[in-house]
Amino acid sequence: MAVVAGVDFGTQSVRVSIVDHERGPIGAGVSEYAVIRNRADPDFATQSHQAHMDAFVDAMHLALAEAGVSGTDVKAIALDTTGSTVVPVGEDLEPLDDYYLWCDHRAKDEAALITEVAHREKLAAIDYCGGVYSSEWGFAKLLHWLRHNPDKRGQFVTALEHCDLVAATLCGETDPNNVARSVCAMGHKWLWNAELGGLPSEEFLVKVDPLLAGVRARLGGRYLTSDHIAGHLSEDWADALGLRAGIPIPVGAFDAHWDAMGAGIAEGDVVNVVGTATCVMAIARETACIPGLCGVVRGSIHPDYIGIEAGLSACGYLFEAIATRSNTTVRELSAQASDYRAGQTGLLRLTWDNGDRTVLVNPRLGGVTLGWTLNSTAADELFAAIEGTAFHTRVILERMAEYGVPIGRVIQAGGIPQKNAVLNQVYANVMNKPMLVPERPITSLGSALFAFVAAGVFPDLRAAQRALCPPYREVKPDPSARATYDRLYAMWRGLYFAMGTPGSAPVAMGGVLPALREIAASAREPASGSEGMNCR
Repeated sequence: MAVVAGVDFGTQSVRVSIVDHERGPIGAGVSEYAVIRNRADPDFATQSHQAHMDAFVDAMHLALAEAGVSGTDVKAIALDTTGSTVVPVGEDLEPLDDYYLWCDHRAKDEAALITEVAHREKLAAIDYCGGVYSSEWGFAKLLHWLRHNPDKRGQFVTALEHCDLVAATLCGETDPNNVARSVCAMGHKWLWNAELGGLPSEEFLVKVDPLLAGVRARLGGRYLTSDHIAGHLSEDWADALGLRAGIPIPVGAFDAHWDAMGAGIAEGDVVNVVGTATCVMAIARETACIPGLCGVVRGSIHPDYIGIEAGLSACGYLFEAIATRSNTTVRELSAQASDYRAGQTGLLRLTWDNGDRTVLVNPRLGGVTLGWTLNSTAADELFAAIEGTAFHTRVILERMAEYGVPIGRVIQAGGIPQKNAVLNQVYANVMNKPMLVPERPITSLGSALFAFVAAGVFPDLRAAQRALCPPYREVKPDPSARATYDRLYAMWRGLYFAMGTPGSAPVAMGGVLPALREIAASAREPASGSEGMNCR
């Protein structure tokens, strides 16, 4: 028996899975930590490194107990985290502050400035991340921190992504010049590109803001794909976790990227990881730069391919907010909407409640719902939000296809597709494609795949995927919904680009609300041969 620990640091909790190379997952532990919010600033979202590590220790012990194995049998650990979740650190890589969580958008002014200077200076790297630098990404967050913490600038040594700091911590690494940095994180979020000489030049960064002087040199270390070893588990952390010191820890990555690996991604697939946010990913041997996407990075997702990433800034977060406002749960609202038909709510929802990640890359937007009536319910709003996230995902798939990304299978990964049949059916109907849903949860399975390769149990990632990735159940589109969703999507798409693009040309909106009422009335008509009426 060969077992490893796969670790997934999500937005609200850490999950540790103990995985056997033949039987698959045999035990898991989950421990929560807080997202620190500020009601006076909706863009504020931070987390504590100490809280992460305390939760990790708890989750590891829970996982080992459930699996019924000794920690000394674990051959490797691999970990993924959210991103871009950034922390400035001082001497010995000690955090100087809390993490800027991925959904912290305070750096929107800094991101806009980086975009402006990048285009003015013709920085080639900006094209590899879609042409717009995001407030969710590393340089913007670091510059925001430097601007707002003058008293701590003198202590600043470097900045690290969450996945890189956790790996360094576990390995006992304190030298910023020896720390392993994830190509996944640095390529998608920090403008790093090996073919362009790595990070942007010192000259460029100083033109953005003189506070960035010297930062490029401080972002040293070993830039590596995740088929390399970051280091080995230290004695101290082995004692805390109940594991054996010296086991390998591969270079980490982002949670959604490794969820795609755990879902069995191959070239020609799109994996849609639906969680608190949504990450839409593909891999290819070669691809063009794609405007509006979060990046095309060689060696991300799968080390042997170019990783392509896009996404939505809120999905599960949005659904939870709707339920919370109505003092109920997403599960209950989904049950109420389980027999809804396409467009029957009369609502059209632009799901910008946490801004737009792709393809507009605009954090200054807010959610919009059209078509409210006195009869509209919370279940109606949830269903319209699910439709809205599906429409948004269709925009992303169309942008990928426009730039030559092959889209064969669409795999619905992440936690929400495992438990929300309404969402899976709506996505199948809106995309008019079958949705493949893994038959069991794959969170932290991707981490285990990399751990097995690091331990030498499998020769490569493809072999590990063949042995451990689950089969799928297929959710087929309903042919009767196609015409309605094509009509709704055309309206949604027009509003998406018109309302979400600064300086857009005027568009005619006078037909939208009457069309929504017409579609809703038609959807509420009883099917031929049915009895009674379903008045809403």
